[in-house]
Amino acid sequence: MPLIVGISNANAGRGFLNRVLTRERWIDIKGDFYGLDASTIPFLEFFVNKLLSTLLLFSGTATALSAAESGVSPSPYKLTEIFGLPVTNSILTTWAISILFIVAIRCSVGKPQLIPGKGQAVIESLIDGLRGLLEPIVGKKAFPMTFPLLIGLFLFILIHNWSGLIPGVGVFGFVEHGHLNYWMRPANSDLNATLGMALVAMAAWLFISLKVAGPRFFIWELFGNKADKKETPAPVYLLLIPIFLLVGVIEIVSIAFRPVSLSFRLYGNVFGGENLLTSMTGMAPYLVPIPFYFYEVLVGVVQALIFTLLVAIYIGLMTNHDEDHAH
Repeated sequence: MPLIVGISNANAGRGFLNRVLTRERWIDIKGDFYGLDASTIPFLEFFVNKLLSTLLLFSGTATALSAAESGVSPSPYKLTEIFGLPVTNSILTTWAISILFIVAIRCSVGKPQLIPGKGQAVIESLIDGLRGLLEPIVGKKAFPMTFPLLIGLFLFILIHNWSGLIPGVGVFGFVEHGHLNYWMRPANSDLNATLGMALVAMAAWLFISLKVAGPRFFIWELFGNKADKKETPAPVYLLLIPIFLLVGVIEIVSIAFRPVSLSFRLYGNVFGGENLLTSMTGMAPYLVPIPFYFYEVLVGVVQALIFTLLVAIYIGLMTNHDEDHAH
């Protein structure tokens, strides 16, 4: 209570001085107190009240602009060559993260036991969850040969989506021509990696579809007349044949663009997330980027799931049919 009273009295006394003393006399008092000339006080007041806030505003804007201009490079940096083939920072990250992930799984699971330990229980729960999600999509007949591909795509995409959140990735490197070429770059922020995965997925789609459904059903699914010949009048049935042929040509074009859509969707989300984190860290490196890190964790899961589900749907459109349609 005495402290509060003292502060109140001090504020009241300062208000009294402001009312009683003239501005010139008050400047003389402040100048004597700080050891400054009376002519310097108005300039300091103007600097603190006006110029300082303006300078802080423009300095924050300049920091934001510099962070945006020095964002993540659209293409990876070449680090070295092996047998004449370039090794980029995204390839190095792919190798390092994949090896660490394999070693971590082997160490956590060890030798599989009838009564699973903690690590084995986690992996089995993940496998059971993905099995329950993917088996109704691709069908029971195609599931045994499809599941290793799908779970491999999901885990590979997931860990490399999250690799950009590891401290040190995209930070350390070497300076060349005044620009930092960093050693580590998330694999999925490289269009070469996402396009490669999309091409592998579509090659597997073609192989599994022909293996499970058969060439005859494969061609009929693309170009065949889907109308029931017994219930459709003959003239209408004949008129539908060129229409379904044209639809098949459109379907071939859409299939050809599937690797493009798969690769650019994944690349755009991961590359955009890297630029978002770079910009937020450049503007405020301590607290502001934290919510965006959690956001990128969610984006990593969603994009891995979308890529995997789309590949499963493409396979299921050819393989998940009744037994009498296949072969």
